[in-house]
Amino acid sequence: MSESDHKITSDLHEHEMMLMRGCERIIQEQELIQRLRAGGRLRIKAGFDPTAPDLHLGHSVLLTKLRQFQDLGHEVIFLIGDFTGRIGDPSGRDATRSPLSDEQVVINAQTYQEQVFKILDPKRCVVDFNSRWMSKMTADALIRLASHMTVARMLERDDFKKRFHQNHAIAIHEFLYPLIQGYDSVELKADVELGGTDQTFNLLMGRQLQVQSGQKPQVVMTLPLLEGLDGVRKMSKSLGNYVGLTEAPADMMGKLMSISDEMMWRYLTLLTCHSETELNQWRDEVATGLNPMEIKFRLAQDIITQYHGAQKAINAKKDFIERFRHGRTPQDLLLQTLYGDHEGIPLARALRETGLVTSTSEALRMIGQGGVRINGVRMHDPVTLEPGDESLVLQVGKRRFAKVQIQNKAKLQDATESE
Repeated sequence: MSESDHKITSDLHEHEMMLMRGCERIIQEQELIQRLRAGGRLRIKAGFDPTAPDLHLGHSVLLTKLRQFQDLGHEVIFLIGDFTGRIGDPSGRDATRSPLSDEQVVINAQTYQEQVFKILDPKRCVVDFNSRWMSKMTADALIRLASHMTVARMLERDDFKKRFHQNHAIAIHEFLYPLIQGYDSVELKADVELGGTDQTFNLLMGRQLQVQSGQKPQVVMTLPLLEGLDGVRKMSKSLGNYVGLTEAPADMMGKLMSISDEMMWRYLTLLTCHSETELNQWRDEVATGLNPMEIKFRLAQDIITQYHGAQKAINAKKDFIERFRHGRTPQDLLLQTLYGDHEGIPLARALRETGLVTSTSEALRMIGQGGVRINGVRMHDPVTLEPGDESLVLQVGKRRFAKVQIQNKAKLQDATESE
């Protein structure tokens, strides 16, 4: 950053600091400040390919930044890449991504809209689909668009360069992806485009195509990939370190209270709209003796309120305190019936079937680590749960519980046949 950039940053207004907070890179920062101070309503674009039906907090980093622009009166364009989703985004890939089917795109796009409006104000948001213009583009127009970019320029992208040097296949249609994403900015006349750090090349493509189309180039703002609950790897469902936007309030509370004190501040910065002044006040409170857990409660309640409402956030906090500070088992567990043979069900299978773990291997690992209890008794071996009339409370870690009854499937079938 130049000396002039430093001076501009030091003179920022509170709302400008809010918009820039948490960004990895702004191209060009001076342009953004000038446009903000010129007044008027800016068009803020962010594109999302409907590649998966469920979103997690990692996806919400961009959405939170969009909401901040909304709150300042700017027009937010939530662009669903239903056309580009059929190509498959090559960003960060070491192999060609399988394109989505038309049915997948429609289903995922609908789910996206239902989830994003937990953050964005639908009254101040334009939802658009890039198929609106791309499905009408002729082959001649697409060829003219492709003429704006060289193969050498495409191979400057890290993922393409890596695949090329490793002799991994690069399909021609993958080169079209950044071109089409850039062309979306031309169609929408975007003033600012947001994206993850892995999207930088594609975002800059928008600037280049806008200049070639006689438009003022958009400002590019890249945001970091949010670390998961482990504080190390990026948030991902496959890694199990995520908080889903549709998870139950109690699960959200338990997961968010498990993050480190250091990650707490990063989550507050990237996932909430609290001002820097307010966050600094909270840091001062912690420095002068406030338990960091109280700040985590504020973070968790903010996020749960966003997705489930204030009352459920309050209830989730009460439940957390009762369950973990006082060691109490939740009283509202639903009874689940599991069916096994005359010997019963292996504990690892029961943990998997109740959803307390995602796999048998995870169950065995948790048992081996002493992280599993039956009726409050810690298990160290993968025992078998015998059939019986009594219910059992299974617990994994501090926050996952299930109430089960084990039944002999053969006896149930015999009883049914005798009737």
